[in-house]
Amino acid sequence: MTIKLERNRNKMIFCLTVAALFDGMAYLMGEVLPDGILCNFQAWWLTYFDWCSLAWVCCITLNLYINLVKEMRTERFEIAYHITAWGVPFCLSCLPLFGDYYGPAGAWCWISNEHMAWRFGIWYIPLFILIFLMMLCYSRIIYMAKKRASTWSGTYNPNREGSKILLVEEVKHLKWYPCVYLAVSLFPLLNRIYNAFSPDNSNFTLMLLHVITAPLHGLANAFVFSLDNETWNQLSPTALQLAIQARFCDTTTIKEYDSKHVRYTAQLEGEDSDSCEDTTVLFYSPNMTLKERGL
Repeated sequence: MTIKLERNRNKMIFCLTVAALFDGMAYLMGEVLPDGILCNFQAWWLTYFDWCSLAWVCCITLNLYINLVKEMRTERFEIAYHITAWGVPFCLSCLPLFGDYYGPAGAWCWISNEHMAWRFGIWYIPLFILIFLMMLCYSRIIYMAKKRASTWSGTYNPNREGSKILLVEEVKHLKWYPCVYLAVSLFPLLNRIYNAFSPDNSNFTLMLLHVITAPLHGLANAFVFSLDNETWNQLSPTALQLAIQARFCDTTTIKEYDSKHVRYTAQLEGEDSDSCEDTTVLFYSPNMTLKERGL
């Protein structure tokens, strides 16, 4: 069960990484685009993958909450997570597209200045509501993790104790996802609020902070992922070398031999016995007796 929990968590973090990667690509599309098809595409792309990143952070939080607080296995929810994290953002990102609300909006194309209510209704208000709910969830998760780590339930169950240790370790670094999301979203929110009250005059400082922090979702996720000590252990030179050897040098095969096809040969003196290639054969020398040959 412990291995399944860790595998499920890694799949979700991988999906979050993919969403953050494509989200970052939208910020690299170049200079400010005029209103048109390409501008609408950039705005849709930003909205969609911003929502995908946020949705996967929410799914990771919910998954951890169900595992630790409700003590339920979540493998059966995997398809539901994907539908929610990829499907719901698609619907939300298409709403402004159908209403022609996308257009130039500062450094990038997004919902234009003429539709301020849509900016807050489709992104900023849901964003901070979800961040607040995730913080409440993590408060409950941390409380339950500490409580269960210090309690004894009677008969020792290795699977239960192993899952308990794994979940406690997960909480240590996964709890920072909402915090870093809040940090990189704060200045964009302040800049959009300023734009709402003063649409014709932009504030250079807020715009600069917005431009710097908005594309940092992927970097913030990488920072949280790096807080896991097990990740650093797996990225050590020794661990990487062992992983490469296990992937490319282990050619050992196990098969059943027919005794009539077994051929005894002498081992070459210059042959390297430490080679990563499995060339194991039955060796023969003229002085070997039948007993020494295994016959």
